[in-house]
Amino acid sequence: MAAPVPLRLDFDAEALRALAKGSRDPAQTRRLLALSAIYAGGSRSDAAALGGVGLQTVRDWVVAFNAQGPDGLIDRKAPGARPRLNVEQREALRALVEQGPMPAAHGVVRWRLVDLAQILFEDHSVSVSEQTLSRVLRGMGYRKLSARPRHHAQDPDAIPAFKKFFPARLAQIAQAVGGKPIEVWFSDEARVGQKNTITRRWTRRGTRPSAPKDQRTASAYIFGAICPAKGTGAGLVMPRCTTEAMSLHLAEIARTVAPGAHAVLLLDQAGWHMTKKLAVPANITLLPLPSRSPELNPVENLWQFMRDNWLGNRVFKSYTDILDHCCDAWRRLIDQPWRIMSIGLRAWAHRF
Repeated sequence: MAAPVPLRLDFDAEALRALAKGSRDPAQTRRLLALSAIYAGGSRSDAAALGGVGLQTVRDWVVAFNAQGPDGLIDRKAPGARPRLNVEQREALRALVEQGPMPAAHGVVRWRLVDLAQILFEDHSVSVSEQTLSRVLRGMGYRKLSARPRHHAQDPDAIPAFKKFFPARLAQIAQAVGGKPIEVWFSDEARVGQKNTITRRWTRRGTRPSAPKDQRTASAYIFGAICPAKGTGAGLVMPRCTTEAMSLHLAEIARTVAPGAHAVLLLDQAGWHMTKKLAVPANITLLPLPSRSPELNPVENLWQFMRDNWLGNRVFKSYTDILDHCCDAWRRLIDQPWRIMSIGLRAWAHRF
C-alpha cells in the first residue's frame, strides 16, 4: 500500500475548522473538516469516515489541498471537450456569415449549414457536422431569420436623411400653422380580395397544414391611417384606389384629428397621394416618405397583423362579404388603441 501523502505544514486543525465554519460551499466544508481530523492526529480512515468517502478520495483531497490550499477543495466545472473550431476559424466563420455568399463564386444565394461546413473543410481542413456548426453559430449570436424586404432600387441614404431632418420638418410645419399642436399620422392602403393570403399556424412538426385558397378576383381596398402617439385611427373601405377615394379618406382623417391640432400625414408617393387634384383639408399637411421605402410606414405592419389574425385564411363569398370583413377588422383594430401604439410607434418619429 502506498505511503500516505503528508499534509502541508502552514495549516493546522484549528485553522481548517475556522475555514470550514466560514465556507459557503458545503462540499468544501466537509473536506476541510475531514482534513482537520488528520491535523488533529486522527487516521486517514477517520478522515474518510468523517467525509463519507474512501481512502483514495481522501488522498486526492490531500493532493489538491497541498497544491492549491483551501481553494483546491472546491469543485470546479469540468473543462469539457476541446472546441472544434479555434479562434481563427471562428473569425473566418463570422466573416463568411456577415458578408454572405457570392452566387457566382459559391453557387448559392443564402448560406446553408452544409455550405459553411464545406468551406471550413476546404479552407481550414476542419471537419464539423451540421449540428455542431449550428450550435457554434447560435453561441456566436446568430439566428436564422426571415429577411425584411427592401426595394432593389432604394437610395441607401434616403431613409437616414429623412429620419435626421424629420424633427426640423415638423418644427417648420408647426410654425407655418401658427404653433398648433402637431399630430403625426401614417397612411396606406391594403388590397383585400378573394385571392387571399395563407398565414402560418401551429401544427405538429413534420406535417404541413392546409388552408382554403380562392381563385376568384373580387377585391376591395382598406384606406387606413393611424396616429400612434394617441392610439387612434381613421379608415374607409373603397372599391379602388383613386383620387376621389383618397379625398374621402383625408376628410375622414380630418374629422378624427383633435380639435385645434394639426396632422402631419406621412404617406408614400403613389399617384393618388401626390396629385394636385387631391382635396386636402386645412388641418392636414401631407409629408411624402422617400420613394421605395415602405419600411418607414408602420401601417405596413398593421396590414400584416390584420391579415395574420383577422383577414387571412378566409374564403369570401362575395364583394359584400369582403366589405363586411374589412370593416369588422378595422373596427376591431380601432377598439385596441394599445395595439396601434405597440405596432405604430417609431423612435425616429415620436421620441426625438
